[in-house]
Amino acid sequence: MKADDSRPATAPLALIAGPTASGKSALALELAGALQKQGRKGVIVNADSMQVYADIPVLSAAPSDGELGLFDHRLYGAWDGSEACSAADWANRARADIAQAHGEGSVPILVGGTGMYLKVLLEGIAPIPEIEPEVREVVRAMDSASAYAALQIEDPLRAAELEPGDSQRISRALEVKRSTGVTLADWQQAKTGGLGDEVTLYPLVMMPERQWVYDRCDTRFAQMLEQGAIDEVEALLERGLSPELPVMRAIGVPEISALLREEITEEECIAAGAQATRQYAKRQFTWLRNQCPQEWPRIESQNVDIEEIFAPLLQD
Repeated sequence: MKADDSRPATAPLALIAGPTASGKSALALELAGALQKQGRKGVIVNADSMQVYADIPVLSAAPSDGELGLFDHRLYGAWDGSEACSAADWANRARADIAQAHGEGSVPILVGGTGMYLKVLLEGIAPIPEIEPEVREVVRAMDSASAYAALQIEDPLRAAELEPGDSQRISRALEVKRSTGVTLADWQQAKTGGLGDEVTLYPLVMMPERQWVYDRCDTRFAQMLEQGAIDEVEALLERGLSPELPVMRAIGVPEISALLREEITEEECIAAGAQATRQYAKRQFTWLRNQCPQEWPRIESQNVDIEEIFAPLLQD
């Protein structure tokens, strides 16, 4: 572990990652409770890209007011929907909250399923300069086939890693190479600001049975409509926010917006919202399986023994 004058020598950081509806938040509360029994304080730090927005606590499945009151929670509802919270923005705030927790002798508990947030926090971010507007305009105007063919010539290693239809990542790699003259992979080797070497990490990746998660996705979206999600979206629409903002593209917002415009029925809204949630969970499963270090413990059951999984942390 890298020495850091601002942190205790054994600065612990618990991490609970998993797809949506896998029970991460409940497990974080359980871990904080186990720490409390030992006379230690757990600080739960949100790592979900939608739960950062104050506008959609119900729709993002953020902890309830009662749950938030049980233990110290950070970065839940910390951004207004009119602001876009990037991975770098979140990581800067998370670093500060984690450092504060360590400074007071507490144990920060990262919990969330936004893989890029976790990756940027632990590994740092590549210092890629701003892309030249002219380059971006040209690249974004290319169709997927042309952009992929160009990337095969200009950055063949990156092209080989991507599917031909992955237009967003293809465009990003191509514009970085054309604007900076350096491939995206080379920039990523120069990452700065990562926290991984400054802490003792206690990770857990929750990978319960998929159908169990999908069933929870279906049930939860219907419950959200009953618990105030429609009111949340109605309030967002009244603000006239840009449809390009992340909060306006959150799962459920487009579907409920269509319901409010009477373009679909409530039954169709529930079906569409549940399907979008399942698709998101599927993408999270894939990311966590492929991107998390293999040495991180994985739990494939929905039943987790907190005392066993986090024994090294609880015995520390």
